[in-house]
Amino acid sequence: MNVHVSPGAVRDPRTQAGPNPQHLLATLLGEYLDSSDADLPSAAVVAILGEFGISESSARAALSRLTRRGLIAVRGSGRPPVYHLTPEAIARHRSRMDHFLGFGARPPRWTGDWVTVSFSIPQSGPAPRHAVRKALGSLGFARLYDSVWIRPGSDAGVVTQVLHDILDDVDGGRWSVMRARFEEEAGPHGPAAAYDLAGLAAAYEGFIERYSELLVAVREGEVDATRALVARTSVMDSWRKFPDIDPDLPEHLLPSPWPRQAARELLLEIHSALGALAEERLVEIATPHWPDAASWITHFRASEDSVSVPGRGER
Repeated sequence: MNVHVSPGAVRDPRTQAGPNPQHLLATLLGEYLDSSDADLPSAAVVAILGEFGISESSARAALSRLTRRGLIAVRGSGRPPVYHLTPEAIARHRSRMDHFLGFGARPPRWTGDWVTVSFSIPQSGPAPRHAVRKALGSLGFARLYDSVWIRPGSDAGVVTQVLHDILDDVDGGRWSVMRARFEEEAGPHGPAAAYDLAGLAAAYEGFIERYSELLVAVREGEVDATRALVARTSVMDSWRKFPDIDPDLPEHLLPSPWPRQAARELLLEIHSALGALAEERLVEIATPHWPDAASWITHFRASEDSVSVPGRGER
């Protein structure tokens, strides 16, 4: 069955805790395929995910779910099915990979502005309130007070329309979107109090601790192709959550020392060093099920613009 999804409907899988075949497959496709002409047999996908301990049934379920999300599509109607990346998904993969690898390379362009949302939903039950909170969280807002949410920057983005959609039909619902500056920006009464920065720092430190031994092994040349694919994919799959959970606050609002740069440098060194080896292993796994694998499999290389860190004072 051919599944057609409009470009605007391409959706990445949601972040979940623990092993996630969808995330692994999305990461692998983004890292190692860059052509919609490549015919990807389902058996090759099963073999590739098997390298990560994913069962055949879970691998096929991941294929089905990513097809529904528009990241991949079925080519023709043969059996067993053959998949391919859509051009829209490839563009999104490239953009997302540049975003993941470029995150934290430069300090934010800081003007002191914040987007602030305040709302009131009297006597309407919990459902509208929950919907507003969920929507604001997905747009990068954090709760400063009970019904006051903030996001750094001055771009209100789509939040105004989202609030219209949720609250226009709610009896007594009121809301405002404002641009604000704080008189006391730093300290316990400032906007940084809306964020769990201690928890975020602990997550970065946990990332460093988890992969520090791998970094040593990479530097000493002890990682072969067999280990490289799982290692490189694992470190990328672990890193990809940070651009979504880190509000990228300006330095003066962050605790010191802040571990993000150390975590990022670890990621980039491992990712760059293991690229060719991981590609080699992926070709080896896929070829028995996909004879043309070597013609299509590559590995993602971050652009200089996305990974370089500007000199002091640059923006």
